[in-house]
Amino acid sequence: MNFGLIIIGDEILSGKRQDKHMARVIEMLGARGLTLSWAEYLGDDPLRITAALRRAFAGGDIVFSCGGIGATPDDHTRQCAAAALGVELALHPEARELIMQRVRAMVAEKGGSAEPDHPDTVHRLNMGLFPVGAQIIANPYNQIPGFSVGDVHFVPGFPVMAHPMIESLLDARYRALHGSHQQRECSLVVYGAMEASLTPLMIEIEARFADIRVFSLPSVDHPVHGRHIELGVKGVPGPALEAAYAHLRAGLDARGAKIGPEMVRP
Repeated sequence: MNFGLIIIGDEILSGKRQDKHMARVIEMLGARGLTLSWAEYLGDDPLRITAALRRAFAGGDIVFSCGGIGATPDDHTRQCAAAALGVELALHPEARELIMQRVRAMVAEKGGSAEPDHPDTVHRLNMGLFPVGAQIIANPYNQIPGFSVGDVHFVPGFPVMAHPMIESLLDARYRALHGSHQQRECSLVVYGAMEASLTPLMIEIEARFADIRVFSLPSVDHPVHGRHIELGVKGVPGPALEAAYAHLRAGLDARGAKIGPEMVRP
């Protein structure tokens, strides 16, 4: 199964806040032998969010959606998820109890009212309105849960909350997938070559080794290597990857390419 990431919020697209989700999700997946296949950034536009979630529900990937599940006017994700599914929003009973626990703790600390019909409590309970059929995701930070529908998971935009929630899903629900995306890259630095002249070799390798992907990363101002291309192959560690890399090296030697350092990741 592939993993996808949706990051929602005008504040990310406007630059008011820097995205801290994608790098961390890539790190969390990589530590478990998994990879991120795609990511999408969205503003607080209900039509775009609904369309993106409709694709996510239909796509068959494991998707983490970060942001927009609060209860302020600019939070649309819960409503858009319901619209994408064609179902209603309803107060989830477990979410209600968790939110009420949080309300009672806040009242005990700061005063106020914990009555369910108090306007502040009603507003907080709106954060437990999830699409009918959703399951909750525990939030260890403040008890206000996220929710899942199938393999699409909705967490807050705050990294301090979102990241532990994503980790808990990876280590419980998706533990059996750990290691299934294990990849290795074998590459080398090529000096003085043009990508156009190396493209036929790259096409030949991908045609010959069906499960191997070739990559080319040109640089014009590297502080050590200057103008160069990092050329490599990636795939599941094993004989096919080794054979593809050997073919790449032989093809470069046959072309008289000037070769620099070789690298293996991870």
